[in-house]
Amino acid sequence: MLVLRLLNVVAPAYFLCISLVTFVLQIFVFIPSMFRDLSTNPLFSPALLHGALFLFLSANALGNYVLVIQSSPEDLGKDLNLGKGAEVADWLDGSRSPGSALPSTHFCRLCARVTQRHDHHCFFTGNCIGSRNMRNFIMFCLYTSLACLDSLVAGMAYISATLSMSFADPLAFLTLLPHSISQFFSGALLSSEMFVILMLYLWLGIGLACAGFCCHQMLLILRGQTRYQVRKGMVVRARPWRENLQEVFGKKWLLGLLIPVQNVESNYPRQKEK
Repeated sequence: MLVLRLLNVVAPAYFLCISLVTFVLQIFVFIPSMFRDLSTNPLFSPALLHGALFLFLSANALGNYVLVIQSSPEDLGKDLNLGKGAEVADWLDGSRSPGSALPSTHFCRLCARVTQRHDHHCFFTGNCIGSRNMRNFIMFCLYTSLACLDSLVAGMAYISATLSMSFADPLAFLTLLPHSISQFFSGALLSSEMFVILMLYLWLGIGLACAGFCCHQMLLILRGQTRYQVRKGMVVRARPWRENLQEVFGKKWLLGLLIPVQNVESNYPRQKEK
C-alpha cells in the first residue's frame, strides 16, 4: 500500500514535468526554428499554424486532466452510511452480508471511498475513474496522444534540420537513438540535441500508450462494460451501443470533443445490473 500511495504522488508529478518540458521545447525551440523559412506568408506560416494546433491540443489535454481530478466519482459510502475503511470493504465483498454488494461498485483504499460504475484507479491523475469523469478521462487520453504525436513530428523536423539528416527511410528513426548515444559520448553531439532525441522516444511511447488505452476504453464503453467488471467477470445487460455511448458522452458530445467541459449530460443507471 505504501508503494501505491507513493506512485499516486510520483505519477502526477511525472506527467506535469513531461508536460512542462514539452511546452518549453515547443514554444522556445521547435516553433522559433520554423520561422527561419521566410518564403511563406507570415499569416499562414508553418510556425503559427503549428503553434495554434499545439496550444489547442495542450489546452484540451490539461483541461480534461484537471476535470478528471475535480469530477471525482461520488462516494456511495456516505449516502448509504456504510462506515469507513475495512467495514466498507467487507460490505462490498459480501462478507459482511452475503449478496448485499452492489454490482460494479468498488471501495478504493487509495481514495477511501465507494464509487459507482468504478472502472479503475488512475495513478497519473491520483483519482478513481468512474461515472462522473469517464468522458474527461477518455478526452485526456485522446488529446495527450495527439499532443505527443504533434511534438514527435515537430521534434523530428527540428532534428532533421539541425543534424542535416532525413527520416525518409523508416529505419532512420529506429537507428537514431543508438547512433546518437555513440556520437554523444564521443563529443560529436550536443547535450541539448541528445535531450531532444530522448524526448522523441518518450513522446512516441506516451502517445502510443495513451492511444491504446483510449481505444480500449472506447471498446469497453461500446460493450457497456468497465475494466472492473471485466476483471471481476461480471455479466452486464446487453444494450444498443448508442445508449452506452450516450451514457458516457451525453447528448452534447461534440462540445466536449472541442473544449474541456464537465460531463453533465451523462446518465449512468444506479439500479442493480442484471
